[in-house]
Amino acid sequence: MRSEDLKITELDGIFSVEVAGRANFDYAVPLRAMAEKLTDSTQLQIDLTDCEAMDSTFMGVLTMLALKLRKRGDRVMLIGASETLLKLLRDLGVAKLFNCVSESSATGGKRVETTGNSGDMLATAETVAEAHRALVGANADNAAKFEQVIEFADRDVERLKRSGRETD
Repeated sequence: MRSEDLKITELDGIFSVEVAGRANFDYAVPLRAMAEKLTDSTQLQIDLTDCEAMDSTFMGVLTMLALKLRKRGDRVMLIGASETLLKLLRDLGVAKLFNCVSESSATGGKRVETTGNSGDMLATAETVAEAHRALVGANADNAAKFEQVIEFADRDVERLKRSGRETD
């Protein structure tokens, strides 16, 4: 992922995320880190106009964000998502969590630095597991689809934690 493929900005309590290219697990780690910056008054919009495809980890992180905002009665706004991207979300039963619009009126903002590093293998494994759990939590029909992914990611997390302790 190139740094210009994922741009996160904030202006007056509105976080704007611009996604370009093929959104995958590399995009998910910084978004997961950004989720920690969301407050009870924060709004979130994600521009998918230049997004070509999404993998399940990325869609799981979108779902995590949507579920977080849903708890307080708000929704993530998805901007410019193609019919192909919307179909992916519908197929996982999570499209209903989002407010989908064709364009946004918000512009500008200050670039937000996230602590999420997609090169951090432990953070990536944790994000993969958490993202797929969110997909299952949002739609129980996803359990069979992602059971093995979650299992493998959990094993990676444990392995990486053990190897980290051995190097301390």
